[in-house]
Amino acid sequence: MTEPGILDIISFGPDGWGHALAVGAWMTILIALSGFAIGAVIGTFGAWAKISGGPVTRMAAETYTTVLRGLPDLLVIYLFYFGGSAAITAVGQFFGAEGFVSFPGFLAGALAVGVTSGAQQTEVFRGAFRAVHPGELEAATACGMGRLLKFRRITAPLTLRHALPGLGNVWQVVLKESALVSVTGVVELLRQSQIGAGSTGRPFDFFFIAALVYLAISTVSGLLLQLSERRLSRGVRRG
Repeated sequence: MTEPGILDIISFGPDGWGHALAVGAWMTILIALSGFAIGAVIGTFGAWAKISGGPVTRMAAETYTTVLRGLPDLLVIYLFYFGGSAAITAVGQFFGAEGFVSFPGFLAGALAVGVTSGAQQTEVFRGAFRAVHPGELEAATACGMGRLLKFRRITAPLTLRHALPGLGNVWQVVLKESALVSVTGVVELLRQSQIGAGSTGRPFDFFFIAALVYLAISTVSGLLLQLSERRLSRGVRRG
C-alpha cells in the first residue's frame, strides 16, 4: 500500500488533514492578532507614561518594560494560565464549587502574548514619537489645535508612520510566540501538526507543512504592512 504524499495530507477529503490544519492556522492568526492588539493598547499607554507621565508613572512603565523584556515568553504564558486558574478556582470555592477550574487557554495565551508584546511596542511607540520633528507639533499648536485634535490629526499619524517598521518586527515575534500557547491546551497550527504527526507517524511532513503555512502568513502580513507604510508615507520625500 502506497503511503500518502504531502498533497494527500493537506487535502480536504475524508482522509486528509487539510481542514484541521486550516483551523489550526486560523487559530494561530486569531491568537497573534489578539495579542498584538492588546499589546498595542498597552504600548500606547506605556509610551505615554514614559514621555508625558509623572515620576511614578514613568517608573511604573520603566519597570514594566524591563521586567517583561527579561522574562521568557513561555514563563509568562504559564504565569497567566496557572495564576488565572488558581484565582478562578479560589473564587469558585468561595461560592461553594469543588475541584480545579482552569483559566480559558485562548484568553491566557492572548493576554500573555499581549503583555509581552506590549513591552516591545511601548519602546517602538516611544522611539517613533521622538522621531517626530518638534516643529510639526509646534505648528499644530500655533494653528490653535486642541490637544485631542492635534493628537488625532498630527501626533498619531506621524508617530504611526515612524512606528510601522518596528511594529512589523513585533508582529513577526508575536506570530512566532503564538506557537507557545499550545501549552494551555489551545489547538493552534503547531499543536495540530503535532497531533497529525503522532497519528500518522509522519512528523517531518506535518512540521514542513506547518513551516510553509507560517511563512505564508508572515509573507502576506509583511506585504500588508509594506502597503500601509507606503500609504502613510505618501507625499514624503525619501532621501
